[in-house]
Amino acid sequence: MKNHIQELLQKSLAKLSLNYDIPENIAENIRLDRTKDKSHGDFATNLAMMLTKVLHKNPREIAQMLVDNLDESAFIAKTEIAGPGFINFFISDNFLTSSLQAMADDERLGVKTVEKADTIVVDYSAPNVAKEMAVHHIRSTVIGDACVRVLEFLGHKVIRANHVGDWGTQFGMLIAYLEKKENEAGQGLDLSDFEAFYREAKACYDEDQEFAVKARHYVVLLQGGDKYCLSMWKKLVKMTMDQNQKIYDRLDVTLSSKDIMGESLYNDMLPQIVDDLIAKGIAVEDQGAIVVYLDKYKNKDGKPYGEIVRKQDGGYLYTTTDIACVKYRVQNLHANRLMYFIDSRQHQHLDAAWTIARMAGYADDSIEIEHDAFGMMLGKDGKPYKTRSGGTVKLKDLLDEAELRVGKLLEERNCTLDDEAKKAVIHNIAIGAVKYADLSKNRNTDYIFDWDLMLSFEGNTAPYLQYAYSRIRSIQRKTDLTLGNFILNEEAENDLATKLLAFPEVINQVASKAMPHLLCTYLFELSGLFMRFYEACPVLKEGVDEEIKRSRLALCSLTSRVLKQGLALLGINVMEQM
Repeated sequence: MKNHIQELLQKSLAKLSLNYDIPENIAENIRLDRTKDKSHGDFATNLAMMLTKVLHKNPREIAQMLVDNLDESAFIAKTEIAGPGFINFFISDNFLTSSLQAMADDERLGVKTVEKADTIVVDYSAPNVAKEMAVHHIRSTVIGDACVRVLEFLGHKVIRANHVGDWGTQFGMLIAYLEKKENEAGQGLDLSDFEAFYREAKACYDEDQEFAVKARHYVVLLQGGDKYCLSMWKKLVKMTMDQNQKIYDRLDVTLSSKDIMGESLYNDMLPQIVDDLIAKGIAVEDQGAIVVYLDKYKNKDGKPYGEIVRKQDGGYLYTTTDIACVKYRVQNLHANRLMYFIDSRQHQHLDAAWTIARMAGYADDSIEIEHDAFGMMLGKDGKPYKTRSGGTVKLKDLLDEAELRVGKLLEERNCTLDDEAKKAVIHNIAIGAVKYADLSKNRNTDYIFDWDLMLSFEGNTAPYLQYAYSRIRSIQRKTDLTLGNFILNEEAENDLATKLLAFPEVINQVASKAMPHLLCTYLFELSGLFMRFYEACPVLKEGVDEEIKRSRLALCSLTSRVLKQGLALLGINVMEQM
């Protein structure tokens, strides 16, 4: 619908352009918004106000000129000029019903695949080797995964990149300690507590001089490609990622072992990157280090900020690796859009690396590189979410507590499901609630983690939406009537229909803006409109004409399908019964 109105306005502008000098970019950036008040129509545009300075006329006069030049359309019932010059569009009821039918007949619910697919690398999750995933990993993991699902649904080629922290000087210490523990155990070691393992390795390094010497030696051997050290390093990586995969599976996240692109992947590229930056005059030597000075950032003295790409001792930094990432993803993976779901506090670091990559020609202006930043998860005290003792909350422990709380909640609600079905419902509600609590917030902001709000069956929560779906399905199970043609006689039916038809538009917005909360808000509003429709328009009540019943059943069916598909794109499961 939105695209159709925009095309009508573009044609109207083209007609006006025969007599007036109108910049081309105005036609390309016509803003069209859904109205909040249906009495003002379905869509509105401020285009007339945008043209005031160009045409030197009153905006209401311009609005009338635009309306007068609109082509006739069966889609538009009427237009109105409101306020200072807004043009309001009212959609035809016949168009609504035919569009609904087309949507219902389409297994993709009206969401078209893109005409030209992009190759998109999505960098998300990124845990560290020999450390357990903590709560701060959840934002990157679930937001990134929801966007991946949406992009793939639209037909893009998506490459998941789990940029695992699997390289660095600490691995000499970790390899030496793994060797020590395996010798003590006398057999293969199964690490279940990586936090304790890392802590003990660090204590051993600090307190045992002989161990420290061996650890530093192992760093050199590992970086030199020593077979023994590489094999021990691979063990650490595998043990960590096997444990992380259990978390991913439990979260219903689509990451797998084939998506791992650790820091180590770029090791061989780093010397060539630095040599290339020097040869191109981008990097210079400064006190033994190799530095790129960036005019866009200034130090405290107002001078260009220096980004080190190779240290005095010959070591490389994260910046060098991130430059190599861009080069690899563009030249080897042939990506034309790079998306990084990384903490907002890393913005300057990332931007510096990408600026250098562009200076070096590793990514031209046709390559989109975006920091899809996110804020922090906070406790009720407004501080980073911690355990009561002030420690880091393990992601596994958070999911355990979610399932425990949901189990108690179902007991209080006298759940009658058998044990197997109940276990599935507990999992789906708990995991859905944790993910949705994050996904439903604008990712640019911090958010307060609140168990009571998250697990509520009221408000903008996963349990509310899951319950809404199962409730609609229960209505459908109560009758043998087949679905009928859409008949929209009541205001509540019209409102629900209009919202259903907005689904494709929302999906495309999520893909372009990397903002899953837009889909969450849409699904919540859709559920609210359905509840109002259900109260105002009896579906199976005696005395309701059968044709109307079948029409309303069709609205129920389409709503349930949109809820199910929308939640699936967020990585959240629905249930037929709760």
